[in-house]
Amino acid sequence: MDINSLQHAWWLVSLLCLGGYLLGSVSSAILICRALGYPDPRTEGSSNPGATNVLRIAGKPAAAMTLAGDVLKGVIPVALALLLNQGHAVAAFAGFCAFLGHLFPVFFQFRGGKGVATAFGLIFALHWPSGLVTGAVWLLVFGLFRVSSVASMLAFIAMPVAVYVWLPAALWPMLLLTALLLARHHTNIRNLLTGKELGFRKR
Repeated sequence: MDINSLQHAWWLVSLLCLGGYLLGSVSSAILICRALGYPDPRTEGSSNPGATNVLRIAGKPAAAMTLAGDVLKGVIPVALALLLNQGHAVAAFAGFCAFLGHLFPVFFQFRGGKGVATAFGLIFALHWPSGLVTGAVWLLVFGLFRVSSVASMLAFIAMPVAVYVWLPAALWPMLLLTALLLARHHTNIRNLLTGKELGFRKR
């Protein structure tokens, strides 16, 4: 690869990562709650602008729209990077930037959510077998404990293990994603230890 091609590749990688971050910064939860006349999800329930909290404060239709928007934020930059033949490592970093945008959205005073739905979109678009493992762990844990935060944390602890086995080129951005996701759940961890964590009762 000559110098011009290398420079072009780095510009493309930079644009993919920047585009991923800006897309991730578009908060589906906040925009949908505003459009439907519900309070800012950062001020109600768990104070997290994500689908689970929107379900609590605005119901299933709003939560479904939020979930779809957040998942697509992870899918689009990864799919675009792969479509442009940038490889799984670049695709993983582009998706990670979308995840980072969801956590720290430039359009909403850097006050974002925990990024679980965006992370799911990212991993399924990047490598669907790893996505299936992650999703299976989430479903199993949620089915047992009915606590979304516990299911999410354990699922994304399992995710980089699957990536290490099947897609080691993408391991480092996925490890960083898991570390940030766990850090963003620090309040949930504290609430779990004190018995105050919000869950969903079986009906």
